[in-house]
Amino acid sequence: MSHLQSPPALGLPETPQDRSFQPQPNMFQVSSHPMALLFLILFKGFALALYLLGNFFTNNFILLFVVCVLTLAVDFWTVKNISGRLLVGLRWWNEVREDGTNEWIFESRDQSVPINTSDSRIFWSVLYATPAIWSLLAIAAFFSLKFQWLLIVIIAVLLSSANLIGYQRCDKDQKKRWSQLTGNATSAGLVSGMVSGLMNNAIAGGVVGRLFNRG
Repeated sequence: MSHLQSPPALGLPETPQDRSFQPQPNMFQVSSHPMALLFLILFKGFALALYLLGNFFTNNFILLFVVCVLTLAVDFWTVKNISGRLLVGLRWWNEVREDGTNEWIFESRDQSVPINTSDSRIFWSVLYATPAIWSLLAIAAFFSLKFQWLLIVIIAVLLSSANLIGYQRCDKDQKKRWSQLTGNATSAGLVSGMVSGLMNNAIAGGVVGRLFNRG
């Protein structure tokens, strides 16, 4: 008795329903610097988790305070010196002059260097959300009369707000310099075009004049 063999599978075109079941890449897979993105979120998440859930593991407030502040300090340094430079091509710092005044110094990527839009969107979203979340926690700590915890929140608000203000100024400085470079390039192009036109007119006029002057 012969057995019927099933026909070979046909290479049918992929339907939209099939595409909908394909897993979408996460933010780390589309990131140009996944490790920088990870630590951007990791330190902030750990500080928040330690503040909100630390009492479930220990009643030692001094220990929680020290670890939380250290985490906030590491997060501040990482965002200011590493995350911003890799994810959005920006870096800022503040120097004190000899006369005691502060000077803001900004670094930014070259205009020809592309930026990952996913990295940029996540970086700025996290940068704006962090001081907002800590500010809400500060209000909650104040009205619940938890003044010792309020000290941690104030430090978190100050550090996260410093990074936000620094990167806002750095971004404005970058856009200003790019606008000036574009304006200078446009002006140089106009001047070059005018000089080229004058030279062409002079050459053409000289040639025509010679033709009419010949006997």
